[in-house]
Amino acid sequence: MKKFKSIYSLLLGSTLILSSNSCTEDFGQMNTDPNNPTTIGSQYLLPYAMENSIDRYWGGTTRFERLNLDGAMLWIQYLARNIYSNEGDSYGITPAFYNNTWESLYNDGLTNFERIIVLTGPEGVNPNSNYEGVALVMKTWVYSLLTDMYGAVPYSEAVSGSASEPVYTPSYDSMESIYAGMLADLKTANEKLTVGGPVIAGDIVYNGDILKWKKFANSLRLRLANRQAAKKPAESKAIMAEILGSPATYPIFTSNADNATLAHTGTRPSNNSWNEVMVFGGRTDWSMSKTFVDLLSSTGDTRLEAIATDVNGTYSGIPNGLPDAIATTYLSSASIMQDRFRDAGAPSILMTYSELNFILAEAAVDGDISGDAAAYMEEGIKASYDYYGMAVPDGFVEGLGGATKETVMTQKWIALFGQGVEAWTEYRRTGFPNFPPADPRAIFENDGIIPTRLPYPTTEYSLNKASLDAGVSLNGGPDNMKTKLWWAE
Repeated sequence: MKKFKSIYSLLLGSTLILSSNSCTEDFGQMNTDPNNPTTIGSQYLLPYAMENSIDRYWGGTTRFERLNLDGAMLWIQYLARNIYSNEGDSYGITPAFYNNTWESLYNDGLTNFERIIVLTGPEGVNPNSNYEGVALVMKTWVYSLLTDMYGAVPYSEAVSGSASEPVYTPSYDSMESIYAGMLADLKTANEKLTVGGPVIAGDIVYNGDILKWKKFANSLRLRLANRQAAKKPAESKAIMAEILGSPATYPIFTSNADNATLAHTGTRPSNNSWNEVMVFGGRTDWSMSKTFVDLLSSTGDTRLEAIATDVNGTYSGIPNGLPDAIATTYLSSASIMQDRFRDAGAPSILMTYSELNFILAEAAVDGDISGDAAAYMEEGIKASYDYYGMAVPDGFVEGLGGATKETVMTQKWIALFGQGVEAWTEYRRTGFPNFPPADPRAIFENDGIIPTRLPYPTTEYSLNKASLDAGVSLNGGPDNMKTKLWWAE
């Protein structure tokens, strides 16, 4: 993966050495070197932006800023720390955690997706509707991460520092308006993406398969419509009806083969970020959370065998938030993640067919679509089991007691294992699953409240204070990790 970073840097360097001075009017034309382009092509920008955005979301490799491993996977009680509990498990994070997440998603991701859109749009230097459509989908996915983590963020005026009329202190947009923009962009992306149309290169997610990009665009649109449904029910119902009513125009995921993932390679530096941290970095700081292990054990959920290791034939986890001196006493008895999650080639997952079915199940429970909630939930469970190469045990679905909101969201939480950021968002939105009371020995920061959002970066306070203050106001609460976000039900 990291090979794209070096390619990007080399190409960027070639643009910086160009001089604005000339001896004659046509000197620039006479001395154009075709081997040193003045514009970086989309085939280089796309993999660079994809890789950096997805790596940042899936985990990252730098201590104190691993978004998934040292944040969401702990907060949502998939994993627990067996040492250094103050690095996420106790709800404490460092400024690097929220500063560098923001910087990377904007600078490495959004800036480059926007460049592709400009370069390949109808008025761009290299028009290509499929590059434009893919970049729109990825741009929307990154913005969904940002607004779902921070709340109001720069959107309509963002990543325009190099525009003809640059904006260096962009205003903050409300989550409601950002969602409206993202949903509109995904519809446009579906229209731009043309099966059998222009070829694209550098696609490290779907390898240029445009039909799968259309499916991801529309499945992601369903995710966002469902996420805002409690706040904008009429609009969300209309979007869902449009997509589900016209499958030829708006194709969606139909199997695990459509899952949006970044497939890593077995060699560095293209390995999975968890592999880099846990295998090459030698970090063994994470065990399974007692909450996750106990729930799957109590329901006879055999996915536990595919996710966690057994210790002398049994599965057990560590309660979240324990001080180091207590947590380390569990080391010999606690389960850890199976090697499949630490494998160099393990995929980083953006969205799955299983998740889509749980989205539809919830929408059916809420009355936003007319489908069968129980059937959607069962298909979501089946797809999750299938992902692990397993069959659903006889009687398992029947034993869940029907497709209630809580059951659907709890099963979705299980299916999202690994996708800590998404599971964290769904918990903050719905309040499900119902987590057990904290262990009495646990010590938490943030007044014991599972973080509801990330604080804004310190650079915004020094460089964009007026806009930031307006953004804080849009969130309806202080800039801390206890203010609930717009879609919270």
